[in-house]
Formats: sequence, C-alpha cells, structure tokens
Amino acid sequence: MLHSPDNLPLPLFSAAQVRELDARLIAAGTSGFELMSRAAHAIWRALRRRWPDAGGLTVLAGRGNNAGDGYLVAALALRAGWQVHVLAVGDPAQLQGDAARARDQALAAGVSIQLWEERAELRGVVLDALLGTGLQGAVREPYAQVIRLLNASGLPVLAVDIPSGLCADTGQALGDAVRAGLTVTLIGLKLGLFTGQSADFRGALQFDDLQADPALVAAQAFTAQRLVPISLPHLAARSPLVHKGQLGHVLVIGGDRGFAGAGLLAAQSALRAGAGLVSLATRGEHVSAAQARLPEVMAAGVASANQLMALGAHASVWVVGPGLGQGAWGRSLLSAAAASDAVQVWDADALNLLAQAVVQLPAGVVLTPHPGEAARLLCISSAEVQADRPAAARALAQRYQAVCVLKGAGTLIAAPDGGLWLCDRGHPAMAGAGLGDVLAGFIGALLAQGLAALPAAQLAVYLHACAGERLALQGRGLAASDLCAVIRELLQEQSACLN
Repeated sequence: MLHSPDNLPLPLFSAAQVRELDARLIAAGTSGFELMSRAAHAIWRALRRRWPDAGGLTVLAGRGNNAGDGYLVAALALRAGWQVHVLAVGDPAQLQGDAARARDQALAAGVSIQLWEERAELRGVVLDALLGTGLQGAVREPYAQVIRLLNASGLPVLAVDIPSGLCADTGQALGDAVRAGLTVTLIGLKLGLFTGQSADFRGALQFDDLQADPALVAAQAFTAQRLVPISLPHLAARSPLVHKGQLGHVLVIGGDRGFAGAGLLAAQSALRAGAGLVSLATRGEHVSAAQARLPEVMAAGVASANQLMALGAHASVWVVGPGLGQGAWGRSLLSAAAASDAVQVWDADALNLLAQAVVQLPAGVVLTPHPGEAARLLCISSAEVQADRPAAARALAQRYQAVCVLKGAGTLIAAPDGGLWLCDRGHPAMAGAGLGDVLAGFIGALLAQGLAALPAAQLAVYLHACAGERLALQGRGLAASDLCAVIRELLQEQSACLN
C-alpha cells in the first residue's frame, strides 16, 4: 500500500468498509481474536512510547470489540508491572465472541474489573475502549456521562481506533465525544479522523495495519484519498524557449465597491503561481489603486457584460467572484462568465448568485465554496453541510457536474464521478479574510499553465495549506497576501521551473 512521509496510508475508508476489510481478513485465515491480539500489542506499544513512566492504566471498556482490545491491553500492562483496573460500562458478562475471550484472558491474568459508577476513580493513562466505529446516532447514557467525566479529568487519554462519540464517516461529534491525546487507529484509516470536528478530538494519530495482507487491503474499496506530496500532480518543467503567451492568461473578475482587495488578492496569487499574463476586471474607480499595487497585472474598469466579453476574449482562464458582490454590476459580469467558453474558477459571490439561480453554470468550472456557500448551493443549512462534509462535497460535484473544493478543516475535493480527495494540512492561523481569494487565483494559474481541473484543484489546495503552515510558524496575524510569495517557493520546490 502506498504510504506518505507521515507513514500513514493514502486511502480513507468508511466504517462499513473497514468492517468489510476486517471480515475479508478473517475469511482469508486470520482469526478475529488474532487481529484483536495484534491490535492490543500495537496499542500497548504506542501507549508505552507516549507515556513511558505513567505506571498506571485505567481501561474504560464498552460492550463491543473495542472493549476486547481494552481487556487485552490491560493484561499486557499488568504483566509489565503497571497498576491496572478496568471500568466496565455495561455488564462484562454479556460480552460475546472474541471480546468475551479477551475479558476471560484479562481475568486470568489478574486484571481487576469493576462496573462503572459515577464515583469510580480514573487514574494513570485512560484507555478509551468504549464505543468504536459502529456508533449510530447520538451517544446515550451512561456513555455520555462517562465521556464527560473523562474529559473533565485532565488525565492523558489514548483512544482505541477512534475517540468514542466521533463519527468515523464524517468526523462530527455525535453528542459527547472523548478528547484524546493519542488515537491508535487500526487496519484502515477512517475518513472521519481527518475532517469535520476530528482535529478537536483525535489528538496525535498513529496507524497500525495489524499485519494485514497488502493484497487484500489494496483490493478493498475506499471512500477517499489523502493528498500528500508523493501523490500530487506536477506542472511540467519549462522549455528555455518558453514565452508568456504559452503560460496562459488569467482574467480575475471581481472587486465591487468595498471589496476591491479581493480581486487584487486573486490576481496577485495567479501572478505568483506562474500564469503568463494576469488581467483584472474591476470597478473603474479601483483601477489606479490596482495598478499601483500590482503593476504587472493589467487592470481594467468594466461596467457591463459586453465590455467584459471583449476583455475576456483573450484570456484562457477566468477566475470569477472574489469581491464580485451580488448587485446589478456583479450579476451583469457573471452573466458574461456564464456565456463564456473559457475554463473558469467560481468563488465567493459567483457561488452565491449561482445559488440564487441568477445564471446557469457553464461546463468545466471549478467551484470553491466555504460551508456557508455550499449550504446555499445545496439549499440546506451550514450545520448540515458540516455534519457530513464528504456527502456535501460529493453532492455539489454531482449536482453541478464540476470539480468542487469544499474549504474548511479537512478541505475536500470532489469530482463529478464520485472521487473524493482530502487535504489534512493547514493551520488555525489561516482563519482570516482573503485566503479563499488567494486559493481561487492559485487554481486559475495552474489551469492556465495546462493542468486539468481536478489536478489543478488538488495541487493548489495542498500547497495553499502548506504555505499557511509555513507562515503560521510566525504566529497569529497571517494576512492573505503573505501566502503569495510562499506559494511561489512551494511550487518551485514541488514542480521546479527547470529540470
């Protein structure tokens, strides 16, 4: 299986797909209890590496196979001389199959098992072996109470496979969810560990494939793929004889009154990402400032769709929407974009006007919504988008037959055929105005230089996030324009201009 530099696999699975893979491994000759034993050893190794001097372990055990993992870890810790006790949520006598066998081994090893009660003491490292990936719906009592008390304890927590209460498919907390310092996930990476609210709950992430047959894993269907450097598309190196006319012409359309900077940011980004020519169609009163700020960009004042069509006739890529506004001026320019056969990126108010059915989307457009814009396009709430970001991204790509970049924590890129890619890079310092404008211009520049819509979106999203990470080392106060120079550096590192 292809792995990334962080030693995590690229495929991301749904909970059902991981269960199917588990069943296939068992059918191929590895018993369920053997997989459980391997899981316990992997968890125990990770626990000792992270907290080598803890000396004490509390296992919170539920009623499924995660509990079985927990019981076997408890036995390993006890044999190593740690102080160990298991708090069982629900009657451990009702466990079945491999989990019951694991409980019996723990008892035979001398592990103390007590029924959970509110006064129960948590001590040492706490192993979350409560719920696992099979959770359906909101966490119910008594699990919710256990999770609340665990989160309030301040103790170090290792989650088995996934923090209890976190949806393995969407990354949303289903009511109360465990906040872990470390999650050891098993057999296959779960999509929900990389998007939605997962970053607030999973802590550090380690993976163990439990010595699964690589051929069986490779044959298992997955739901998405992670973007990592080794899987990114590349821009071709440039011929020494190349000239600007061969590197595309990006036209940025936007910058209504009060929003002049948005168009400038997109234009600056396109320039720094290597487009041969960059033009800006904006309000006439913004032209002088634009030329003073970016003399390399050909800024023009446009007042009508006809003027824009004439200006855009020579551009190969249109980036539409940064600061466009939703008034008559923006609507008029968007109507021209909808009639153009140029390759396009639609962002910001272009998406808001599309949601209002002001225009029909032309073919071949890359859409770059944030959750609020995605909600308007899908006629649902932002909360519903965030509750299942993968489904929202796929729905947008299918509805509009376009590559869709759903921005946010764990940005998702969806293709019309159902393909889904995830970027788990980025930094909270990037939470600010204008970064989406920079991304739109970046995608436009890559399109202008010959990448198709999907690879252009993948490369731009990943390097944009990495640029934010690099700048975030300086702390808060990251300005969107700061990214443009760093994008240039990263693009050179990833796709050198010359061989």
